[in-house]
Amino acid sequence: MAILDLLFPKSCLGCGRGGRYICNYCIEKVKVPLWICPECFRPSTSGKTHANCLKGEGLNGHISLWNYEGVIRRAILTLKYKHAREVAKELSGYAARQLLKRKTIINKPILVPIPLFWLRKNWRGFNQSEEIGKELAKSLDWRFEPNILVRKQLKVPQTELKREERLSNVRGVFSLNPKFSSSLTKNSYILFDDVWTTGSTLKEAASVLKRNGAKSVLALTLTG
Repeated sequence: MAILDLLFPKSCLGCGRGGRYICNYCIEKVKVPLWICPECFRPSTSGKTHANCLKGEGLNGHISLWNYEGVIRRAILTLKYKHAREVAKELSGYAARQLLKRKTIINKPILVPIPLFWLRKNWRGFNQSEEIGKELAKSLDWRFEPNILVRKQLKVPQTELKREERLSNVRGVFSLNPKFSSSLTKNSYILFDDVWTTGSTLKEAASVLKRNGAKSVLALTLTG
């Protein structure tokens, strides 16, 4: 047992049991969402975008692993706002198990976390999507590329905006890192973020990858 665990024992954020931030009992109580097309929001097999909804620069699909509730919600908030980075390892472990159980992604993609603006990342000390994504990619033996996308601007957080304001708030906010300008062609990517609300952020990021030659871009979120 690590010294920090002795000084500050972990307890489940759902029920208070000792040993972990997320216990098996509480994670099983969190509901799994119905997978839907990210464009029309109607039911879709494996979260794929319907053929008649697919846009040239749009997402090829969206996979959400849990509803935003219970111990998952508390874990995400604890990681983001209480800086408990150990929570990322537990979230990624359960996420990997969920993906393997549902057998949704067969080929090995390149995982790209949604970046934070550098000022916000420096203030927080880390990017929660990068922390979880790194551990998830390691568990599933996926390639992990946290620096493909650059967040160019500091904007009002999406959670503070009305639904109709979110699309314009993220327009043009991402750019491609020039180091990757010649390496995107024919590769399949998964954009990773912790929460899907309207999908505006992930769709904007997907359009940057698609414009620069990405073959396929899926969105993967812990909750939605």
